[in-house]
Amino acid sequence: MSARSFICEVENRFFLPKLGGINPNFYPMNHLTNHVIVVTGAASGIGRQVAIQAAERGGYVIATDVNAVGLAETLKMSGGERLETQLLDVSKPESILAFAEKTTLSLKGRPLVLVNNAGVALDSGNFDTTSLEDFEWLLNINLWGVIRMTKAFLPYFLQTNQGHIVNVSSVFGLAGIMGQSAYCTAKFGVRGFTETLRMELYDTKIATTVVHPGGIKTNIAHNARAGGAIDEQTHQKNAELFISELTITTAAEAARQILEAVRLKKAKLVIGKDGKQIDFLTRLLPVRYTKIFLKQLTKAMQKEV
Repeated sequence: MSARSFICEVENRFFLPKLGGINPNFYPMNHLTNHVIVVTGAASGIGRQVAIQAAERGGYVIATDVNAVGLAETLKMSGGERLETQLLDVSKPESILAFAEKTTLSLKGRPLVLVNNAGVALDSGNFDTTSLEDFEWLLNINLWGVIRMTKAFLPYFLQTNQGHIVNVSSVFGLAGIMGQSAYCTAKFGVRGFTETLRMELYDTKIATTVVHPGGIKTNIAHNARAGGAIDEQTHQKNAELFISELTITTAAEAARQILEAVRLKKAKLVIGKDGKQIDFLTRLLPVRYTKIFLKQLTKAMQKEV
C-alpha cells in the first residue's frame, strides 16, 4: 500500500467518520467483487445510485422496483454489464417469497448484500386527520417490506454465515416529527428491527447497517400520497418547501456513503450535516428536542403563509 493510500485509509477509518465524511478520493473499487447486491427501490433516488455504484465497485446487482420505466433507466445508466432488473412489489409477501427463492438458487454460495431501500411517503397532516388505511399502506411498504425481505433471505445468510443487511431508515427514525406519524412509526421500526438483528447476529459473520439519511435530493416528496386534510395543491406546496429548504445531500453522495458503510462494516450511518445535527440533538436532549423542533417547524410554516 502506498503512503497516500495508507493516509487515506486512516482518515476513512478513524478521523473523517467523526467529522461526518469519508475521503471521496479513495476506496477500493473492487471490494464488492464476487458479491451479489440486491437493491429494492432501485428505479430512482438512493436505490438507483446504490445499484449503479455497487456495479462499479465490482458487484453483481439485482435492482428491483415496481416501476418498470424507472428500472429501465437505471439499467441504461449502469451500462448493464453487471446489473439486471427485476420487477418486485415489496408490499406483496408472495412476490417477495418467490423472488427470494429464485434469487437464492442463483447465488451459489456467493456473499449477499441486501439493501432494503424501497419506501414511500405520506402527506396527510397530523395523526388525527390520517386515515388508518393510509397509515397501513405506508407501513406495509416501509416497514413490512424491510421485515419480509430480510426474513425471506435470512436462511441464506445463516447458511453461508456471511453477507450484509442494509436497512434504510431515516432521520424520522431518530426524531418524532409532527405530520409524519406513519413515516416515523415505520422508520423507528426499521431502526429497532435492525438494531435487534445486530445483537442476534453478533456472533456470526453477518453484518448489519441501519441508515439514517437526512434531506436527500430525490422525488419522494413529490411522489408522496396526499391524504387526510391535505389536498393535491397543498401537497405540492409542501413538497416544494421540503425540497427547497430541507434537501441537502445528493442521492449519489448518499449511495457512496452507504457502500462505504458496507465496506467498513459500519453498524450505523447518518447521512448529511442535517442528519448528524438531528442525531446529536436527539441523543443530547432526548425529550427537550420536541419543543426545539416544534418551534422551528412552526416558524417555517408561518413564514410560508
